[in-house]
Amino acid sequence: MSVPSATPYEAKTRLGRITNFVDSRVSGSAMVKEFGRKVFPDHWSFMFGEVALYCFVILLMTGTFLTFFFDPSMAETHYDGSYVPLRGVEMSVAYESSLNISFDVRGGLFMRQVHHWSALLFVAAVSVHMLRVFFTGAFRKPRELNWVVGGVLLILSLAAGFTGYSLPDDLLSGNGLRIIDGVIKSVPVVGTYISFFLFGGEFPGTAIIGRLYMLHILLVPALILLMIAIHLFMVVIHKHTQFRGPGRTNNNVVGYPVGPVYAAKAGGFFFIVFGVIAIIAGFFTINPIWNYGPYDPSPVSAGTQPDWYIGWVDGALRLMPGFIGAFPLEWVIPFPWGDNTLSLNVLLPALGPAGLVFTLLFAWPWIEAWLTKDKRAHNLLDRPRNAPYRTAVGVAGITFYCVMWAAASSDLIATHFHVSLNDVTYWLRVLFFVGPILGFIIARRIALALQRKDREIVLHGVESGRIVRLPHGEYIEVHEPLDEYKRYRLVDFDSYKALPAQPDANGKVSRKEKRRAKLSRFFFEDRVAPVTPSELENAHHHESPAEVEAKADDSASIEQR
Repeated sequence: MSVPSATPYEAKTRLGRITNFVDSRVSGSAMVKEFGRKVFPDHWSFMFGEVALYCFVILLMTGTFLTFFFDPSMAETHYDGSYVPLRGVEMSVAYESSLNISFDVRGGLFMRQVHHWSALLFVAAVSVHMLRVFFTGAFRKPRELNWVVGGVLLILSLAAGFTGYSLPDDLLSGNGLRIIDGVIKSVPVVGTYISFFLFGGEFPGTAIIGRLYMLHILLVPALILLMIAIHLFMVVIHKHTQFRGPGRTNNNVVGYPVGPVYAAKAGGFFFIVFGVIAIIAGFFTINPIWNYGPYDPSPVSAGTQPDWYIGWVDGALRLMPGFIGAFPLEWVIPFPWGDNTLSLNVLLPALGPAGLVFTLLFAWPWIEAWLTKDKRAHNLLDRPRNAPYRTAVGVAGITFYCVMWAAASSDLIATHFHVSLNDVTYWLRVLFFVGPILGFIIARRIALALQRKDREIVLHGVESGRIVRLPHGEYIEVHEPLDEYKRYRLVDFDSYKALPAQPDANGKVSRKEKRRAKLSRFFFEDRVAPVTPSELENAHHHESPAEVEAKADDSASIEQR
């Protein structure tokens, strides 16, 4: 006996029929159903990743528009456009096309500024998103590789910004390329050859703008898209992290599903980001290339700085002395084929701080797991105050960056505050070493103080502002107990202890383990333990606010009698 086949579904509308046709061939409904059930935590700090994604979408749209009109040629021409002060001036075709976009293409200047502001906000959003992940501990197992992907995205965002910043071939961007040329040439033995091949001859050459253009519109965006896809794939696989609270565990995610709530909120948020960038681009000029003029290797513009995300490298170069005491930092090394100059005063500041920062950034998930010997999976986030060692390291890194960032504007600091440029440089050199140490100590003490304050609030309640008089004449302030939700947030956290050196299987304590024990003692010896249930029970055995007020009322009634 044959079983009759089910009647195939027939949509009643044209859109439904088209959708059904596509779904029957690609099975898209299963993917949409699965992704539509994806839950996102509803916390404002998760929005920085969205801002970065939306800025990148805006960059792609505005960059496509600019690509239609920009000519990345370094061929020489004479300007004959709408900007009168530069008419007849010799310049590259790239700079001429940038001026034409700004003054002759309808909406060109606005699109240039939207593109530039989006680039700045993109790097800023990626940076703040990485800081949020770091300070809350979202990089821990099983998300170590996703943290590495985020670090690569940060580097690619810097590369995208710098390659785009250099394309107009104006005086400011040309000086930035001149610094890069000097850094490349400081590499021993092979530096001059790399510079020659990169620029297509002796700087500035004839090929660098075209090569940067290819990197900017093809290679770097493709790599960013790849990293974003890998990042989102890992987010779907690992699920979202979430802050601690009642009902939130390592095995669930509390929030809103993608459809329809989160999709509607995300769509609205995209247009908010786009609108804010459009308003900024319409009212605030950025990178006025017509004021700088075309690039010429002979002059150097004063009082100008690169974009903020590259400025810290420029600041490190400004801080580096040529001599340390009587020890020179530039040597001439003889080789059989000729002398070679080793310029440590350029090579060290250009590569040293960046190498240190990104090496620690990529390695930190494994460094922390090694220090704490914590191999568990973590889906719950930490409040920064509850991880004082990590917060202190993060603040030290931010201080390290900010000192170099300030050094990139040392000349403006000197002129605006009427102080000596040498004095500014000397003080910033001191802060380069002392600042991160002070930032570490201060941030750690503040985090520990906040933890102690949380303990006091949990055990004794919050100040109510009500003053009562006890029967024996003492005046006290009544404290109100916390509700269960707030109390849970203040007591639910991991407080790592200093772990002594552990012997291996052979009973031997290795040097590596001894170093780990010293670092563990340094980071975790001063700690504040969360309130235990027994401590909380003992605290509740004291007089409650109602009992205190009742005794005060009894005292007042006795006095009236």
